[in-house]
Amino acid sequence: MTALSPALPPELAAAFAPDGAFAATIPGFRTRTQQVEMAARILETMRQQGILIAEAGTGTGKTFAYLVPALLAGGKVIVSTGTKTLQDQLFNKDLPQVRDALKTPIQIALLKGRANYLCHYHLRQALTEGRFGNREEVGHLARIQRFFKTTRTGDKAECGNVPEDSPVWFAVTSTRDNCLGQECPNHKDCFVQAARREAMEADLVVVNHHLFFADVMLRDEGVAELLPACNTVIFDEAHQLPEIASLFFGEHFSTTQILDLVRDATVEMLENARDCLDLPPRLAALEKAARDLRLAAGMEARRFSLAQLEARPEFPPALATLSESLSAAEAVLKTQAERGEGLERCWQRMRELIAGLADWRNDVRPGWVRWGETFSQSLQLNATPLSVADIFRKQMGGHLRAWIFTSATLAVQGRFEHYQTELGLWEADTGYWESPFDYPSQAILYAPTGLPEPNNQSYTEAVAEAAFPVLDAAPGGAFFLCTSLKAMRRMHELLRAHLAAQGETRPLFLQGECGKNELLERFRQAGNGVLVGSQSFWEGVDVRGEALSLVVIDKLPFAPPDDPVLSVRIEEMRKAGRNAFVEYQLPKAVINVKQGAGRLIRTEADRGVLMICDPRMLNKPYGYRVWRSLPPMKRTRELATVLAFFRARPE
Repeated sequence: MTALSPALPPELAAAFAPDGAFAATIPGFRTRTQQVEMAARILETMRQQGILIAEAGTGTGKTFAYLVPALLAGGKVIVSTGTKTLQDQLFNKDLPQVRDALKTPIQIALLKGRANYLCHYHLRQALTEGRFGNREEVGHLARIQRFFKTTRTGDKAECGNVPEDSPVWFAVTSTRDNCLGQECPNHKDCFVQAARREAMEADLVVVNHHLFFADVMLRDEGVAELLPACNTVIFDEAHQLPEIASLFFGEHFSTTQILDLVRDATVEMLENARDCLDLPPRLAALEKAARDLRLAAGMEARRFSLAQLEARPEFPPALATLSESLSAAEAVLKTQAERGEGLERCWQRMRELIAGLADWRNDVRPGWVRWGETFSQSLQLNATPLSVADIFRKQMGGHLRAWIFTSATLAVQGRFEHYQTELGLWEADTGYWESPFDYPSQAILYAPTGLPEPNNQSYTEAVAEAAFPVLDAAPGGAFFLCTSLKAMRRMHELLRAHLAAQGETRPLFLQGECGKNELLERFRQAGNGVLVGSQSFWEGVDVRGEALSLVVIDKLPFAPPDDPVLSVRIEEMRKAGRNAFVEYQLPKAVINVKQGAGRLIRTEADRGVLMICDPRMLNKPYGYRVWRSLPPMKRTRELATVLAFFRARPE
C-alpha cells in the first residue's frame, strides 16, 4: 500500500489516499506516487498564480492529477484539450467521476466551436432550399431535423446517427463568417449563445485549443468571453500548442472561403434579391477565378514557398484575376446589402476577403513568412510568424492567473528548454514524472540491423522485410506508423501482399479508408488487425490490451527541410549563429517519436514491441538523444530476442 507524504495538503490526501475518496468510489483505483506529487505541484502553482510545465509519462494519471486541484482550488478554471474526443471524455466521464467522488458542488460546462452546434437559421435554409439531391444526404438532413426537435444543446456529437463528416453538417451549422449575430431572427434561441452563457456561469469550462486561441484573438477586439473571467488555465496535450498558436497568430486566405461566400451569397440573393440580374454573373466569375487559382498551383497537394508560387507561370495572373473578380462582385453586392441581414453579412465578408488578399500580397513584415498550401479542392495562402513566443507571452499578460501546461511529451531527455523557448515560458517551473509502468518487463525497443539509409529508394521495402517476421510473431494487432503518405501507401501494398502470401486472414486497415474513430473501433474489434497510418495515428490514439502488441515506426519524423516555414526558420537561425538542427529540428523529432512510442503500452497489463527502423537512431551522434528520450524498455538489435519475448506470453 502506497504511503502518502505527511506534507501533502489534506484535501489531496483525502482524494488520493489508499482509503480516500477515489479508492472508495472508483473500482480498481490505486494510489500512484507520481500522480499525487503532480497534483500537489499543480495545486501549489494555482494558489501562487504561477506557471508550471509538467510532463507526465503514460499511466501517471495526469487527468485526475490536474482535475482534483482544479475542483478544489477555487476560482474559475478553463481546461483546454487538444482534441474534441478528449474534450467529450473529460466532460462526460472524468469530470463527473471526480466531482462525485470529491462531493464538490461546482458547476461545469462544455464549450466547442460554433461549427459543432446546429444553427436554427441555416437549418431552416437547408430545409427550404432542397439543395441535397443525394439520397443519403437527404436522409442525413431528415435525421438532423428530428435531432433538432429534441436536443437541448444542439451539439452535433450527440446526433450519433449522422456521420461527423457528412456534407450536410456544413449546411446546418454556422461559421464566424456567415453567422448573422444579433441580427439573426433566432438569436435568442441560438445553441452557440446558450453554450457560451453556460460557460460564463460555470466554475470549470472544458474547451479545446482551437477555441481557446479563437477567444484569445477576440481579446484584441475587446469581445473575448472566457479569458477575462478565469483564474487558472490548464492545457492538456500541451505539446500541440506551438503549432496551433502559429496557426491562430498567423493570417490566412483560402479559395474555400471564396466558394463558401459565393454559395451563401447565392442563397441570400434568391431569397432577398432575385431581381438583381448583375449579381449572378459576378458570383459565377468569382467562383471560376477561385477554382482557376487552385488549379494554377498544380494538382498535387503540397506546400509552396512564396517564390515557388510566383515562379509558376499561371499563378500571378490567376491571383490578379481573383482580386479583380472579388472587387467586381463586392461592388454589386454593396448595392443589395440593405435588402437583408444575410446579404449585408455577405458584403462584409467580401470586404474582409478583399482586405485579407491584399494584405497577403503586400506583406513584408520582418519575422513573418508567406507561403501557400494546396489541398484536394482548395488553396490556402498563409502569413506565419517564425516565432510565437513574444505574441503568446503578450496574450498571457494583462491579468494574474495560473497557467498549467501538461502532456506526456514535452521534454527532451528530461529537459524543457525547447518547449519553453517556443512559447516564451522561460521563467516557468517544470516538473517531470516518469510512467509507473514496468517498461523493462512489459516492452522491448527493437532497432533492427542492416537497413539502408532512409533516403534509399528501396527503404520502405527494406523496412517491410525487416518487420514481416516480427509481425508474424506478434500475438495481437500492429500499428505501422509512417512519416509520409507516400510511404504509408507503399507499406500498405507490401503488407497486403505479404499477408496474402502467408494465407493470413487478419484484417488490414489504411488511414483514410473511413473516419478515424470508425477505423480505430474496427481495429480494436478485430483484435489482431494491422493498421497503416501517417501523422493522424502518431498521437491521441488509445488501444489497450493485445489488440495492439506491435508498433513499427519507419523513420525518425524530421520535418522536411524544404517546408516553406521551416526553411526560412532554419535560415534565420543560421544567420543568428544558432544551430537550427540541434535547437529546433531534433527536439521536434524527439517529441514526435515519443508520441508514436506512447501508443504501445497503455495499461499495467499491456505487453509489446516498439520497432524503430531508422538506422540514424544508432549510427548518428544525434540519434542518442532520441534513444535516451524513449521509455526505459529493454533494448535489443536481435530479432531472436523479439521473437522470444512474444513466445514468452504470460499466463
